[in-house]
Amino acid sequence: MLFMLLVGCNTAGPHFRGLPATTVTIEGSTFDVRVNGDLAEAIRTNAQYAPRFGPIRDRAGMAMEMVSGCKVKEVRGDQALATGILDCGDGGPLIDRLKPQGEYECLTLDSYVSPATNELVLDLDCTLI
Repeated sequence: MLFMLLVGCNTAGPHFRGLPATTVTIEGSTFDVRVNGDLAEAIRTNAQYAPRFGPIRDRAGMAMEMVSGCKVKEVRGDQALATGILDCGDGGPLIDRLKPQGEYECLTLDSYVSPATNELVLDLDCTLI
């Protein structure tokens, strides 16, 4: 039964179900990030003692920007699940989502092709520089 509870901890919300997740770690917070149109979802998957939403919100926003390639206008939610409103400008993403943009230093920890979606999934560890 405990296994079933843990499986549900990073289940995507209804708007993001079936979409591949990109795992990003920023300043000690690890998120599974999914993007759907002008929205992004960041689910924090690591244990942290009593985190306040302010720092988590900022880190989730950074993770959403890295994965989506778009600017994040607003982040709503709580310490476990954050939803971001994206500003991708005209014509799609503003930046290459797989290339660090100078604000972050990233290390690829793992990469694989998702059997469900046949898309590349990256596990990144990023720090603000």
